[in-house]
Formats: sequence, C-alpha cells, structure tokens
Amino acid sequence: MTIEQQSPTSVFGTVAELLRELVGDVDVLGIEITPRTTFHEDLGLESIDLVTFASILAEFFGEDVNLAEFLAEKDLDDVIGLRVGDIADYVAARLGERG
Repeated sequence: MTIEQQSPTSVFGTVAELLRELVGDVDVLGIEITPRTTFHEDLGLESIDLVTFASILAEFFGEDVNLAEFLAEKDLDDVIGLRVGDIADYVAARLGERG
C-alpha cells in the first residue's frame, strides 16, 4: 500500500506515531493520543513544536503536505485548539488529492 492509499484511520495512526516521536514517551506523560488530543493543552506543545512537526510531516508524506500553509488559514484560537485529528484529516485530504 502506498502512502496515498492509506485510509483515514491509517493516516491518523501514522500521524500519531510521528507525533509520539516528537514528544517522546507519551506513556510516561500519561497521555493517550486520540483524534481529540490537543497539541497545546493536552500535549503541552508550543508553536515552535508545530513548526518542527510540520517538517516531520513534509519529510514523511511529501512537500505537498504543508502544515504551515494549513495553519496560516486559521486564527490564533483555532491554532491553540488544534487537535491531532485535525492534522490527520488535513493529511488524509492532501493524500487523497494526490491519489
């Protein structure tokens, strides 16, 4: 299966795994990454972490998965409330456009 053929559930799993690599051992933090997990409140990530995560996503999925472009369309409150599921949905949509 190519990246473009991944189901939305599979894309979420991949995004969550890449996020685990960024934040470290979430089990130690006592956090389960679900689609509703927030970057800021639940994971304690800051904007610089989102920039880093954007690079990780682009490296894994390709340059057309541009998280910075996705975030630029949002206001500050939306970025602060960003959930892992929001990113997974965005990635799945971009991959679907390729497919």
